[in-house]
Amino acid sequence: MTQVNQTNQITRPAIFFDRDGVLNKDHDYVHKIADWQWIEGAIDAIKRCNELDYFVFVVTNQSGVGRGYYTEQDVHIIHTHMQAELKQYGAHIDAIRYCPHHRDALLVEYQIECECRKPKPGMIKDILSSWPVEISKSVLVGDKSTDLEAAKEGGIRGLLYAGGDLSALLKDNGYL
Repeated sequence: MTQVNQTNQITRPAIFFDRDGVLNKDHDYVHKIADWQWIEGAIDAIKRCNELDYFVFVVTNQSGVGRGYYTEQDVHIIHTHMQAELKQYGAHIDAIRYCPHHRDALLVEYQIECECRKPKPGMIKDILSSWPVEISKSVLVGDKSTDLEAAKEGGIRGLLYAGGDLSALLKDNGYL
């Protein structure tokens, strides 16, 4: 599954996941470990992606930071928790990017129109510039049109997750 790019670097396909509503149940601004619940098949999907030598990335809007609902430290705590739980199953996420910005943020420092907030592709492009990803075989799994738009603008396919078993969705679409 690996290939070599123009700079003789070995590349691998990647599965990009949105977080809230795709990897975890979206209970409006999930920022506490007590509120974290994996979506059915999410851990299995990540583990299978790891076994198949895909890079696994998470790209997530976290406007709750800018809205003052929680802090960036809370986001890091949740992401550390995700990785710890995945480790128990022999799985991992290679990199996580999040965007705390929103034009209507209550906290002035987050009131910006950035390139990372989906539907803009900044988080995807950042990962693509940092990791040897085989773009033509990569996909972003998201639950909103903004996720799919970001995928398209970032140069990768988008796959809509509308509920159910996440692992089954990836199998049915030829990724697992």
